[in-house]
Amino acid sequence: MPPPCSLLCRLATLLCVWALCQAQSDTKLPPGTPIIQLRLAGDKHKHYEGRVEVYYNGEWGTVCDDDFSIHAANVVCRELGYVEAVSWSPSSKYGKGEGRIWLDNVHCSGLERTLAQCESNGFGVSDCKHSEDVGVVCRLYCPSNHSDINSLNVQVEDVRIRAISSQRKRVPMTEGYLEVKDGGKWRQICDLEWTEMNSRVICGMYGFPGEKRYNTKVYKLLSKRRKKNYWGFGVNCTGNEASLHGCKLGHKVELRGNATCEKGLPVVVNCVPGRAFAPSHAQGFSKQPLVRLRGGANIGEGRVEVLKNGEWGTVCDDSWNLEAATVVCRELGFGSAKEALAGGKLGQGMGPVHMNEVKCSGFEKSLTECYFNRDALGCSHEEDAAVRCNVPAMGFQNRLRLSGGRNPFEGRVEVLAEKNGSLVWGTVCSDSWGTIEATVVCRQLGLGFANNAFQETWYWPGDVSADDVVMSGVRCSGTEMTLAQCLHHGKHLDCPRGGGRFAAGVSCSETAPDLVLNAQVVEHTTYLEDRPMYILQCANEEHCLSSSAAAATSSSYRRLLRFSSQIHNNGLTDFRPRAAHNSWIWHECHRHYHSMEVFTHYDLLSFNGTKVAEGHKASFCLEDTQCEEGIEKRYECANFGQQGITVGCWDTYRHDIDCQWIDVTDVVPGDYIFQVVINPNFEVAESDYTNNVMKCRCRYDGHRIWMYNCYIGERPEITGYNIIECDGHLSCSKPFCLWMTTFQRGLNSKKINA
Repeated sequence: MPPPCSLLCRLATLLCVWALCQAQSDTKLPPGTPIIQLRLAGDKHKHYEGRVEVYYNGEWGTVCDDDFSIHAANVVCRELGYVEAVSWSPSSKYGKGEGRIWLDNVHCSGLERTLAQCESNGFGVSDCKHSEDVGVVCRLYCPSNHSDINSLNVQVEDVRIRAISSQRKRVPMTEGYLEVKDGGKWRQICDLEWTEMNSRVICGMYGFPGEKRYNTKVYKLLSKRRKKNYWGFGVNCTGNEASLHGCKLGHKVELRGNATCEKGLPVVVNCVPGRAFAPSHAQGFSKQPLVRLRGGANIGEGRVEVLKNGEWGTVCDDSWNLEAATVVCRELGFGSAKEALAGGKLGQGMGPVHMNEVKCSGFEKSLTECYFNRDALGCSHEEDAAVRCNVPAMGFQNRLRLSGGRNPFEGRVEVLAEKNGSLVWGTVCSDSWGTIEATVVCRQLGLGFANNAFQETWYWPGDVSADDVVMSGVRCSGTEMTLAQCLHHGKHLDCPRGGGRFAAGVSCSETAPDLVLNAQVVEHTTYLEDRPMYILQCANEEHCLSSSAAAATSSSYRRLLRFSSQIHNNGLTDFRPRAAHNSWIWHECHRHYHSMEVFTHYDLLSFNGTKVAEGHKASFCLEDTQCEEGIEKRYECANFGQQGITVGCWDTYRHDIDCQWIDVTDVVPGDYIFQVVINPNFEVAESDYTNNVMKCRCRYDGHRIWMYNCYIGERPEITGYNIIECDGHLSCSKPFCLWMTTFQRGLNSKKINA
């Protein structure tokens, strides 16, 4: 046990804290800065930790953990009179607060004098619950000797990688001198104590998964010619920090003008980009990961999903932290993690929860190498873990803009294109412009998901000089990072309607719905029914029968493949029909409104993908049939009510409803693939379209039908190794258990000895 602090030591600590407070109070805040007061509250053991509470407008409230960072924690701690922040905690670690949530989406640089100076949604503007209240742990003491200095975090105004002249046009910038801004000046760091772990942290914070050696001869030559201005400290990183600000100060560097760092050079870092950001796909990280991100609004963020035994599943947020999140980010070709998100923040998944209580060192090559608890009992999809990763600065946002909108999230799409040897702004032809193309635009601009795609934008007066069309024939798959990566006409434009009022436009949103079909309900409710034609007249009018029904007599029968479907909204926003309430179409025969002309497609396919029978379901009624506990129904079709599906609710179409079938009257016996596609025309924007497709194996013998092996999205089949858990790991390589999956008219697993 260490000896108690001496009276002199305690006095020095008090003087230090007093000096910090005095310095803060002596600094005048800019006019108009809101006056606030802070305190640390909640379930805590020490006075320098707790839930962050803000006193504003005569009322105490809390701060939401969305976008909170160590920089914001540092501002809080310094405002309270402490030296700096040691750490911060999301998800109400110190208990749930009461009253208002005053601040949400707080963004601090770390240099602010008060939390009120940081960017946020504004006081009282929040969509958070008190389960998201943020807490901090502050550092109590000041450095009194050399060893204390080494325990402090790096605090600088900014960090940059400055490329040499021959590499300044390279995108992304992966190599150059590391410089820190301190006292308003950019300074180099002496490399005498620099380690690979330090470079790993720098590369990670700039969005790169790895680092490599550089050509020292070039930089030695340049160093002799350049005047150097060294920073006064070294840096000591463990390699797990999310940024340089999380590293500790190294030894103090003696500044002696040109004689500083005589035996060394300025630090140079050389980073390895992920495959998606590499100049060519032959470079960068190239392995196929067993982990993926789903439901994220922007590049490098999403719900974490893991492949196990041929099935994608989620990760429970118990013990989920930045180390585990960083392993995921680097595995997928991004940098270190900015945030480890809990509580299904980026939407809830479907299927099994594969991993619980994940524990990573931070240096694993894959999340599947981390230890975890194989027992996920007690974990629900409300606890799905997610990440936000650092991504490289590619300059995507500089080549695209929205013009004329009422707010930054909407407007006419204008792109920067080359014309007659110079770069000019112009519009995009709206022919074939749809939700998928709008999704790519919103992602490129970092504005989240597409809300709507517009083919007329006369009500958004953009820049007149940018009226000319510079891009036409745009067709996107939805996975592109930029609009330029989509298929388009190139230099040979073809836009009969021209630009101007007919230019393409978008509106974006930070959240979106996400519809997912319950595959088990389909599998368990399938049956055949022979139904007389005379009671199918309405269904025939709405094209719910096969083409041969047009010539059928009223006394003949149609064979129908019937099933129930249960469609969940696992997103972060309610699913609403695109058409306005007053434009829904009335169908006299069934006497109901169609809010979407086509809501789902039902198809029976041969193994080569040929369609042998089909059906479709108009959304004559989108409503909340049932909801999860604690969620109230909002949509009901009765009395021409509002239609939609609330987040956390599901709409059930029973097997005995008209058009809830495929007409298989003309289908010959055999083996088929049964497919259901929700929102097939992308009429309504969603956070994830990959889970809108469900497929099943289907066998029909002419009298009975069997439905089996139903799955959502893409099934990772045929292509080699699969994984299972072995001693608390997931693995597909020695020394762990190996499994290979093959398909032979059904799913068969064969065990291969490791």
